Amino acid sequence: MLKIPPSSKKLHKNFKSVIGHTMGYKNLQACVQDLLKHHQLLLFEEPVDPNLEVSAIQRRVCENRGPAILFTKVKNSPFPMLGNLFGTEERCHFLFRDTLDRVQQLFSLKADPTQLLKHPGQLLKLPRAALHLLPKKVKKGPILAHSIKIHQLPHQVSWPQDGGAFITLPIVYTESIAQPGLQHANLGMYRIQLSGGQYVPDEEIGLHYQIHRGIGIHQTLATEAKLPFRVNIFVGGAPALSVAAVMPMPEDMSELTFAGLLGGRRVPMIMGASPLPIYAEADFCIAGTVIPGKLLPEGPFGDHLGYYSLTHDYPVLKVENVYHRPGAIWPFTTVGRPPQEDSTFGKFIHELTAPLIPSVVPGVRRVHAVDEAGVHPLLLAIGSERYTPYKPLTEPQEILTQSLAILGQGQLSLAKYLFIAAQQDNPHLDLENIPAFFEHMLSRIDFRRDVHFQTQTTIDTLDYSGHGFNKGSKVVLAAVGLSKRKLATQLPSNLNLPNGFKNPRVILPGILGIEGATSQTTTDFCQVFKAHDPINQFPLIIIADNTNFLSESLRNFLWVTFTRSNPATDIDGIESFTQQKHWGCAGSLVIDARAKPHHAPVLMPDPAIEKRVDAWGVQGQPLHGII
Repeated sequence: MLKIPPSSKKLHKNFKSVIGHTMGYKNLQACVQDLLKHHQLLLFEEPVDPNLEVSAIQRRVCENRGPAILFTKVKNSPFPMLGNLFGTEERCHFLFRDTLDRVQQLFSLKADPTQLLKHPGQLLKLPRAALHLLPKKVKKGPILAHSIKIHQLPHQVSWPQDGGAFITLPIVYTESIAQPGLQHANLGMYRIQLSGGQYVPDEEIGLHYQIHRGIGIHQTLATEAKLPFRVNIFVGGAPALSVAAVMPMPEDMSELTFAGLLGGRRVPMIMGASPLPIYAEADFCIAGTVIPGKLLPEGPFGDHLGYYSLTHDYPVLKVENVYHRPGAIWPFTTVGRPPQEDSTFGKFIHELTAPLIPSVVPGVRRVHAVDEAGVHPLLLAIGSERYTPYKPLTEPQEILTQSLAILGQGQLSLAKYLFIAAQQDNPHLDLENIPAFFEHMLSRIDFRRDVHFQTQTTIDTLDYSGHGFNKGSKVVLAAVGLSKRKLATQLPSNLNLPNGFKNPRVILPGILGIEGATSQTTTDFCQVFKAHDPINQFPLIIIADNTNFLSESLRNFLWVTFTRSNPATDIDGIESFTQQKHWGCAGSLVIDARAKPHHAPVLMPDPAIEKRVDAWGVQGQPLHGII
């Protein structure tokens, strides 16, 4: 716990008008006051540069599970910046402590309505929560108090090769021309490029969004109707709005309803002040219209896979107004190789939505998007085999159907690798225990039968392992039944590797890492072995650039293996074959996880900036004891 330093008393007084935390936060100022009161926020009162420095500090504080941090003196901008607000799961629970139980109750009831019969006392609490679902229409609000220009905002640059300054915690509001209005509006968190590139300063900004996003549907409808596509970008406000913007909601249901439920109060939206409603308690609002037919290069940007997303053409927003409230605070985050602050977002949302999985995809018990692998590249799942309960399980059946349903669900559809097991084989199997899950899968899977590809499909916009922009492949690996093999934990004494391959390292039971020269292919490797050779005691073999790094930690194994491979092009196998257009292998499955020429650069921090951050951590400096 942190004590509020004496120098923070002035700022503490500035927030006295928002004291009175009763049910959720009205705005970001109330949140900051509450964090100060409970010693969960550090005031950083030395001058800092939004160009690389604030991001480096935020990453280091987040890495050490430190407090939220408010930078009160930001160079080239009059606005303080708030980082690491969602940096720990404990702080997420603290921020929503008034409402979390009710949200979870509602989600549990949707998944299993019989819970209401088992615990009827819940019914008394639910109507009060339901009152917060509907946004509140208002005529005015603090957000309209001041107007400024884009260049006056904090211009955060997170990584050395970023193409300019970006908004990293935006709340992007759009409406469908087919169903306008608050009830069907979309909130999304899509990065916004404020400067750099070919944008006209103060007049244009870049609007990036990935595929499978609600904003894309809205823009398509407006374009087809030849109508203006208007966008409002909110920054700040109650923390519930930020969580709602990344919440996987049905297309016909607005995230504003969930924000009200999680925030414990109706979301006030100003009607009539601009073509689109404006969130009254936002700290900032950028209002504009997408320029029809105009695309400009957006990026590069250091992204959540741990690599740069490269420069691509994206829509351009013509800026019409920039508003800010009195005492406005600029919240921000930094993304990069997981875990980062957005990892906590993912875990928190998974915690909320986990009860809904069985109702959304019948038969599926749990799904886990592995953060260390960049979230989208790797999914683990536990399903059910109910088709033939009268005989023992011998091969995947229903879980194959369930795997297709999983890959058809919203952002889950961006996954490249899906490993799915049957609950009946081990009712206590835990998806969070990744080594145990892989051991369960590899001891049961039959690579002759249980590997299923989609070879020409879409993948994450930010993933450059595929064969083109947004283009790649997927693979489902399914396993049921009794254990088929014992997994090796030590190298075979008689292991002989072909020329160009060296430095074998045991990663996990049954998983072997081997370094491969760039001149050697996985075919060169696989054709040397037969299915009865000792190397097959490791049913999964990873070909990597550096097996010392690969084997150093589970985190490294997951990141390298699943961010640097495209299933259809990078999976091979010992004694592989194709039969009736089905691919399989009699021996070990081999994944080529070496860096390829078309891959994006790895994120590397600026050494000089890192030294400056180190200096803030010595005794007598504001980050001493935190980093």
